[in-house]
Amino acid sequence: MRPVSAALMDLVVAGRAVADLRAYFREDGPLPYTGRRFEALDGGGDRPGNRDVITGSDLIAVQMLSVKFPAEVAIDLLDGDLGRQMTRLLAEIPTDIDLGTDGAEVLVGDGNHADQAWHLVEKQREVGYVIAGKLMARKRPRLIPVYDRVLSCLFGAPRHMWIRLHHQLAANNGELRAVLADLRTGTAIPATVSLLRVLDVVLWMGHRETPTQLLPSIRLGRPIKKWDGEPAA
Repeated sequence: MRPVSAALMDLVVAGRAVADLRAYFREDGPLPYTGRRFEALDGGGDRPGNRDVITGSDLIAVQMLSVKFPAEVAIDLLDGDLGRQMTRLLAEIPTDIDLGTDGAEVLVGDGNHADQAWHLVEKQREVGYVIAGKLMARKRPRLIPVYDRVLSCLFGAPRHMWIRLHHQLAANNGELRAVLADLRTGTAIPATVSLLRVLDVVLWMGHRETPTQLLPSIRLGRPIKKWDGEPAA
């Protein structure tokens, strides 16, 4: 059985994780985080009826994470062939499988439908892997994590990060998933928030104020500079 990375577990169980999650998801804060509604906006991107269709709400949700689609790409996703291609691919990706559980690894492997959908969006002009990953996370929040340069530093190249994270979440009979579930319950954030989103928020909130801090690289076991671009959350 693969062990959970000690570096990753240390980040998740850091003393500030509970306070950070509460601050991030609170609705009545003086400066609320727009990303708190990323998964929940308009019923969610994976809700019945719209689970396989890119909607305006999905694009607004992505914008809540400090990025946005170029106008022409947005039009194509909503009313063009790009959207129709995405619908065909999304229809092959279940909404009820969690990363780190049985059946997930094959769904996020290279060349499978999720990978194809990510590449289809990523290659559009002025989109790139960060925006593409956030759209995929909106449509399949239990299976696909939000992806940015923080997680790139931790897990490696975008194509393989889903698999790497799957192995971490599955290790030790789901030890990391259990810790994330306890955090979600203990902070009284909505039960509908995915475990992947809990992990993303913990990682981002833990490092957003320390641009010179070194992060432990799970991939290489060496310190690396913190990402200094757009936030995941």
